[in-house]
Amino acid sequence: MAKFGLSQPLRRIEDPRLLKGDGRYTDDIAPPGATHGVVLRSPHAAAKILSIDTAPALAVPGVLAVFTAKDWADQGLGEIPCVIPLKNSDGTARSSTPRGALATDRVRHVGDPVAFVVAETAQAAKDGAEAVFVDYEELPSATDLATAHKPGAAQVWDGIPNNIAFDWETGDKAKVEALMQQAAHVTKLTVVNNRVVVASMEVRAATAEYDAAQEKFTLTCGTQGSWLVKELLAGSVFHLPPEKFRVVTPDVGGGFGMKLYLYAEYALVCMAARTLQRPVKWTSERTEAFQSDTHGRDNITEGELALDKDGKFLALRTRNYANMGAYLNTFAPMIPTMAGTKVLASVYDFQAIHANVIGVLTNTVPVDAYRGAGRPESNYVVERLIDAAARELGIDRVEIRKRNMVGQGAMPYVSAMGQRYDSGDFATVLDAALKKADWAGFPARRAAAAARGRQRGIGLAYYLEATGGGPTERAEVRFAADGFAEVLVGTQSTGQGHETAYAMLTSHELGIPIERIRIIQGDSDEIPTGGGTGGARSLYSEGQAILLTTATVIEKGKQAASEHLEAAVADIEFTPAAGKFSVVGTDRGVNILDLARIQRERAAKGEPATLLDAAEVADIKSHTFPNGCHIAEVEVELDTGLITVPRYIVVDDVGHAINPMIVRGQVHGGVAQGIGQAVHERTAYDPESGQLLSASFMDYALPRAEDLPDIEVDFISVPCETNPLGVKGAGEAGAVGSPPALMNALVDALSQVGVNHLDMPATPESVWKAIAQAKAA
Repeated sequence: MAKFGLSQPLRRIEDPRLLKGDGRYTDDIAPPGATHGVVLRSPHAAAKILSIDTAPALAVPGVLAVFTAKDWADQGLGEIPCVIPLKNSDGTARSSTPRGALATDRVRHVGDPVAFVVAETAQAAKDGAEAVFVDYEELPSATDLATAHKPGAAQVWDGIPNNIAFDWETGDKAKVEALMQQAAHVTKLTVVNNRVVVASMEVRAATAEYDAAQEKFTLTCGTQGSWLVKELLAGSVFHLPPEKFRVVTPDVGGGFGMKLYLYAEYALVCMAARTLQRPVKWTSERTEAFQSDTHGRDNITEGELALDKDGKFLALRTRNYANMGAYLNTFAPMIPTMAGTKVLASVYDFQAIHANVIGVLTNTVPVDAYRGAGRPESNYVVERLIDAAARELGIDRVEIRKRNMVGQGAMPYVSAMGQRYDSGDFATVLDAALKKADWAGFPARRAAAAARGRQRGIGLAYYLEATGGGPTERAEVRFAADGFAEVLVGTQSTGQGHETAYAMLTSHELGIPIERIRIIQGDSDEIPTGGGTGGARSLYSEGQAILLTTATVIEKGKQAASEHLEAAVADIEFTPAAGKFSVVGTDRGVNILDLARIQRERAAKGEPATLLDAAEVADIKSHTFPNGCHIAEVEVELDTGLITVPRYIVVDDVGHAINPMIVRGQVHGGVAQGIGQAVHERTAYDPESGQLLSASFMDYALPRAEDLPDIEVDFISVPCETNPLGVKGAGEAGAVGSPPALMNALVDALSQVGVNHLDMPATPESVWKAIAQAKAA
């Protein structure tokens, strides 16, 4: 497989290692003498902590220490921060929800950390945690987003009236109101974007070591970027210089946004390791993950779409109640506000948009980014509104979208939300999806389903996303003694296939066989800076850094080759396809790996040498705007509400797909998660006690293989013009377009029996109830 060009469907080079069980995850790492930690968590949604008695736990054989909030304070440790400043509509600052790693006088959700028990074995730590006695005074709780912000609801935090953490707005409020008044028709719809548990294959884990001589911590944990965790641990928690922390991220089994953050457990193992002068290891259990990993989504959005007499969009107005959980997590205020609203215009030509976002605190697990991070929620309300408007006006669903799409000739186009779309051919993508899905042939499939006693529907959704976060990204290429070219990157693979994509790009630029390229990531000592992975930014940002770095390698190589081949630098050319420096017009040349070895050997002897190693930082100045059309077909069994998804079509514009096979896999996974949210997954809290009722896979229904159709994915490539690779973010695309496509298909199926609205998750029970209510009406 020596060399592969870009856009080739190369199998992932990391897969053999992972599939054979040779991956190395955080829980696989146990330093000599490692102790084990267990977190004692609150069994109550809201309660005062009257007292904590740790003596019974310390008497358990093998228990070494029990840490409480008092120990945290005594060591002078700080807060687990929310790093997003936000202004309310009136100009005041958002509310603050300060928290250390352990609850002080009050717990605010089931699973809130109360104590950390460290023992010689994991079982002893569990026994010790069970022996800790906490005297609680239970308080009323607020877990329902629909009521938590209303007068009379239980208060999650004293001093935050009606549990409203922030009330934020953006857009042209006055113009939207004027357009609403003059509109020929206004469609109104309220939609629920249900809370989901991220449920990554690998649970979170962390191991901390402390070197007393250097006063330095080494934290190993599964993150989406070691550098944010390092920065927050050093600056916000321990108040130490960053160089006192090394954060190492080994293989990571899924992240989806949830593993971006500094969690309490990461700080706790560091505190305990320094106190005990021994390594401390913590690994979450699955139910614990349900109670402590950040959750996703959980919005209730009121939307209004104004249209003129010809069905042209005039204005869009949304009011979104976004559940923040009990604490404002690291990026949480940004997700429904700045991240989500920027794509409210989607691919459509609006005159004005106004969005109001109200962040609501509840006695639930904190909510933060989940695959798409605000963009799926915005696309969802827009696409549901468009279908509702089409029904109300009697306009075909495809036609109303085509009337309002921004044309390719308008590019670059500035949306009503101020986003500059550099490229896109939305109508062509839509037509390609309609053809691939055989939209015109659907009536025959519906009739065939009816003959089998099933109601069949078809739905489409066109999505647009903003991806690729800056401000910078770094890459380094170095030539190792074993003959490999090592590429050090500032992003972090959590299953996306980065090792393959980056190796392909490096091979293409330098002509080095892929099997001689080694990708290094996730060590904050070895790699000084990095933006991590999130927001589908990796190839867009890291790819630019790799291009800059390989260009520098080539320039250094020309200098080295001129010395080695005894020719002027101006006479040296580099042929990437051959990986060779040559003297123009001659047969004299040298392979890049050979040249790097020769220069390294000269340097080792103390002789003059020009090493080819290089590092560069790329400035990331803009977003990319991937977009695409999803078309879903569903069948519903009317007597039971059972839903199946027999067909699913995606046509995406992700710009230049470096490896289409990997992109298809990313889309497939995103669609699976979207199907899960739309018709399976329900995070349920008991409204009286605040208990998390769906705290295991016995009660939380992830989609299984049998629930998924064959997902057909094609691409229409419109290269991005804001980066030299022409790429657009692809990692989140499947999760953005799939929920509205599924729900539009369900409403299409059930509109024949009088059901014109459904909310997610459309479980068999909720569908059956909707059918029954429609029949009764």
